[in-house]
Amino acid sequence: MNTQDNAAGDQPGWWLLLMQSALIGAFTGVVVGLFRYLNDHITLYFVRTVGHPLDQGVGMAIIIFGALFVFALLSIFFLRCERLIGGSGIPQVEIMIHGDLQMKWWRVLVTKFLGALTSLAGGLSLGREGPCIMIGASLGVAVGRIWNSQALAHARRFLATGGAAGLAAAFGAPIAGFLFVFEEVRVPLRPSLIISCLLACFVAVWVMQAVFHFPLVFPFAVTDLLHWSSWWLILLIGGVMGVLGVFYNRLLIALTYWADRTRLLPLHLRVFIPFFIAGGLLYLYPNVLVGFGISALQLEYMALPLTALLMLLLVKMLFSVLSYASGVAGGLLMPILLIGALAGANLVAGLKLLGWAPADQVGVLLAMTMAGFFGASIRAPLTGAFLMIEMTGSYTNALLIIATAYVASWIANRMGNAPVYDTLRARTASALLKKVASEPAAQSPV
Repeated sequence: MNTQDNAAGDQPGWWLLLMQSALIGAFTGVVVGLFRYLNDHITLYFVRTVGHPLDQGVGMAIIIFGALFVFALLSIFFLRCERLIGGSGIPQVEIMIHGDLQMKWWRVLVTKFLGALTSLAGGLSLGREGPCIMIGASLGVAVGRIWNSQALAHARRFLATGGAAGLAAAFGAPIAGFLFVFEEVRVPLRPSLIISCLLACFVAVWVMQAVFHFPLVFPFAVTDLLHWSSWWLILLIGGVMGVLGVFYNRLLIALTYWADRTRLLPLHLRVFIPFFIAGGLLYLYPNVLVGFGISALQLEYMALPLTALLMLLLVKMLFSVLSYASGVAGGLLMPILLIGALAGANLVAGLKLLGWAPADQVGVLLAMTMAGFFGASIRAPLTGAFLMIEMTGSYTNALLIIATAYVASWIANRMGNAPVYDTLRARTASALLKKVASEPAAQSPV
């Protein structure tokens, strides 16, 4: 697709712009809301059914690993049905927004929805936000098809608006969803795009909440303004998260590229490994599994030893990297936030030992560490900050959270590390565009 297609698709009348944006937001709110609803209830069902697996005997073990085997097979099936759905989906959407790739929107929508549900149900340490962004982008193209040709339906406005609405609905964070497409995807700041993305984000969250009534994602108990005597922690938290974010990025990229190159891991083996690791962790170390383990909210008031927190952080980081390197459908952002929370719990535990941390405002410090780690890894500090502000409701600490994210991002930049999605986008573009060039008919959108 050429840039003229993008330009033509970005010049509707104002009433048509508002109607299309509202439709994209409404459709995305319903579909992403359904995705979140199913994910939450599937996870709850498995937690209640499995309970304490060590007490259930051999029969339950056979059921658990049999289910994981089926989930792995389904993941492979969805990947073979649509190669675009591998990974988070964000690099693919960015490539489409910049005009280098198109998709069969209906096939991406179905396979990404089901593929991501399968990965998450199998216990992999992946996020819902990348799949939701891709789902939103596919719905943006679907709305574009109502009025336009296939080429104009892939105009930047439809893809960016859908992607923004997808992130907003994934986290219940409309401002963060709006900021993401301009800060991370780097679409031009045009009035039509600003209005379209803003409207779609707020409509998506409003429709989703009206239908599904989701609460705040991270409703920490204490979000009062951090006392000014502790504001020096902005520099400490930002610095530590900046260094840790660079380490995480390098580990993720190194393992992902190694999995791409090695002949020891064909697709079926590459996918099966993290599912069976999830089964092993369920028996040996369930604390890092969603639903079974310790949540970010529990870290606010749990008094765990520093050694236990360090083990949690290490295992969670390694399992998240292994899960993503498998190539199945699933995102990075939620694991990044949870790793940030665990890193924050370690930092707060160390500060408490020295008497330097306000013991009654751990929730605020965790929000700062989560935003900082996001800013260091993704290098979109404003998006990460507003994610935490909206997901925690900690508007009183907005400036502190924003400052921490920017400090961490600055540190990561000074260390010479590329933003994680920049590297993943280059990897994805290289792999996908080679396949598109060799199989032009297979990638011709419908």
